[in-house]
Amino acid sequence: MEKTTVIQGLKISYLLEGEGDDVLLLHGWGQNKEMMQAIFDHLASSFRVCSLDFPGFGNSDAPQEAWGVPEYEEFLEAFMEALGIHDPVIIAHSFGCRVAIRYAAKTQKARKMCLTGAAGIRPKHDLEWHIRTKAYKAGKWMLKVTGNQKKLDELQKNSGSADYRAAEGVMRPTFVKVVNDDVTPLLKDVKCPVLLVWGEHDEAVPLWMGQMMEKEMPDAGLAVFENDDHFAYWHQPQRFNAVLDIFLKEG
Repeated sequence: MEKTTVIQGLKISYLLEGEGDDVLLLHGWGQNKEMMQAIFDHLASSFRVCSLDFPGFGNSDAPQEAWGVPEYEEFLEAFMEALGIHDPVIIAHSFGCRVAIRYAAKTQKARKMCLTGAAGIRPKHDLEWHIRTKAYKAGKWMLKVTGNQKKLDELQKNSGSADYRAAEGVMRPTFVKVVNDDVTPLLKDVKCPVLLVWGEHDEAVPLWMGQMMEKEMPDAGLAVFENDDHFAYWHQPQRFNAVLDIFLKEG
């Protein structure tokens, strides 16, 4: 049954079931706790499992000002304290992995983590991308200076990724902060065991990022789901849960 609580003045929607060690499920950008339902249902008979809608997603309130990943991490600490979640296993997808990595590196309180399609490493861009970016910034500056708000709105509406265009209100500048957050320097500080699960053909977060995380984290292993993409955990829930079971039983 869906529950709500108030954290930092925001109404937060979550699910909480089961008994035993804590497991925390963190969804990706533009998603909600329902995307983690197959994992939640699978683990609720053996663990105390919590799945939440991050602020700005699902049935949770949006933050009152633009947040970056550090603000989401601080929120997560407050949420966990309020619900009495201690030393959790964290299972996260994409954006949720950014928050999980910052939490684990900062607090050293994550018992284990399973990160799938983990965002957080700054992508490599070619010359064409840099030219387009500079042209966009120059055009945006010119329209602001000349006061052409209509053209400026059109430029911003038609530019950027699909996630950026879909974001509304405070979530648009939040998205900009989030995607510019680079967790690479923190990877060495994630001391807990980490299982990385990647789709072989993930275009949103390419496989080389998972390989880099495996190399930089002290205790990480990488499982690749062949012929799958950024949502490998969602497309192959039985396989994902089977791999997860093995990881949770180890140690």
